[in-house]
Amino acid sequence: MSKNLDGKFRRLKSILKNMDSVLVAYSGGVDSTLLLKVAREVLKDKVLAVIASSPTYPDREIEEAKKLADKIGAKCKVVKTVELSDRRFTRNPVNRCYYCKEELFSRLKIIAKKSRLKYVCDGSNVDDLRDFRPGSIAKKKAGVRSPLQEARLTKSDIRNLSCGMKLPTWNKPSLACLASRFPYKTRITPLLLKRINRAEEYLRKLNFRQVRVRHHGNLARIEVEKEDLSRLLTSAKKILKEFRGLGYTYVTLDLKGYRTGSMNEPLKIGPLIRNR
Repeated sequence: MSKNLDGKFRRLKSILKNMDSVLVAYSGGVDSTLLLKVAREVLKDKVLAVIASSPTYPDREIEEAKKLADKIGAKCKVVKTVELSDRRFTRNPVNRCYYCKEELFSRLKIIAKKSRLKYVCDGSNVDDLRDFRPGSIAKKKAGVRSPLQEARLTKSDIRNLSCGMKLPTWNKPSLACLASRFPYKTRITPLLLKRINRAEEYLRKLNFRQVRVRHHGNLARIEVEKEDLSRLLTSAKKILKEFRGLGYTYVTLDLKGYRTGSMNEPLKIGPLIRNR
């Protein structure tokens, strides 16, 4: 471990120790798994992992997160969130994530209070500050803390620390809720979420690790890592057949490859980030 990373790691442990007890908003992804692991080591039994369950996340991810929390030795609770009953969310405005996080963090604060835990925290890292994330406004209003961010840990740092701690998530593909597959102002429905999930699961069965299926009405735009572009084209015929069976008329491959936040590209991101 480099001296710089070691310093960040020690800072993370110090931050958690000073927090005394925490509820971790836990997804089983790279960031929140490291946070839960370190929190468990520092705070022992004064840690609770809470997983949000909704149609915007695949059931497979929730089950894997529960198993991993158990392996870490952390107490774990699953709560069902109801963002799909909120028309402010399903109408899919640019600040859609705010309404989702507002509901989630309000629920988590109630659980933390009942469990006598001093803080609610999430797995946001330093790199997240560079993207447009309206949910961070809800986080700030709710008083939710981000220890990884406070310790100045980047995604790369987190993967390196996770590898050193032998966490199975160290090289796990990045996760994002399925609502992020829709262009803004396209209505989000349970049926379309299921369609997108099935499309992405099919691509994973073809051994594509990092995938996104962006929904544009009757057109599906596939994102895979750049090194997988040519391999995907060799499977084009069967992918097209599968996706048409799911309801897509047109299927395209994004030549720019996978990247986070591609649905934000039409926006003027700079001003939006500065005005958060």
